[in-house]
Amino acid sequence: KTILTRFGFNKYELMVSTRPEKSVGSDQIWDDATAALVGALDELGWEYGTDEGGGAFYGPKIDLKIKDAIGRTWQCSTVQCDFNLPERFDLEYVSAEGTKERPIMVHRAIFGSLERFFGILIENCAGELPFWLTPTQMKLLPVTDSVQDYCKEVAAKANKMGLRVEVDRGNERLAKQIRNAEQGRIPVMAVVGVKEMEQGTLAVRSRKEGDLGSFDVDDLLAELKRCDDVAEEMTKMGEVPNKEEEEN
Repeated sequence: KTILTRFGFNKYELMVSTRPEKSVGSDQIWDDATAALVGALDELGWEYGTDEGGGAFYGPKIDLKIKDAIGRTWQCSTVQCDFNLPERFDLEYVSAEGTKERPIMVHRAIFGSLERFFGILIENCAGELPFWLTPTQMKLLPVTDSVQDYCKEVAAKANKMGLRVEVDRGNERLAKQIRNAEQGRIPVMAVVGVKEMEQGTLAVRSRKEGDLGSFDVDDLLAELKRCDDVAEEMTKMGEVPNKEEEEN
């Protein structure tokens, strides 16, 4: 749940898949394994259904299906409880009481096939990846050549913080630079002119929210870093106080 939510998937369907017709292992092993999975879901308080006979041949499993933006469900995550392989390999460990016990093997796949998962992700967000995942998180748009060095300094500072910030070459008019950045699905843009260079600020624009006003460089980078760490989008950047508000 924690991992999938970071990718923007917060609607799920959970199923407990039970013993199929063709399987290995005793009834007791299957009953214990199924009870363990059901008990884990009950402890978390999650709702789930039952897929009779949908388990693997060696053990029952929890299947998690994510829902995309248009309501389609996709099988991705699975947790399988395997009592059979430890028995077949005669695996043992010494418990705290000094007795030999047989371990339980848990197979866990969060994404399933990575290629398939990212295909689902790109479809779900129409190519507009979450801020923390997008290749370029902010692009600096210089109005004149005289602010190129300032832009490079800001980008270098951001990169040291682990943020992915690039500087536009500035060969196009500002409107074209903004349009190119938006078409490139870049979530945050910063217009940089002589005024911003002299004041140590950036005029920030969000792809989703439009113009967000002028921000002190350090305050902006701190907010970008926070959003990157907690997997939030840049819509909250408007809450960051700019220098003028702080002085008041």
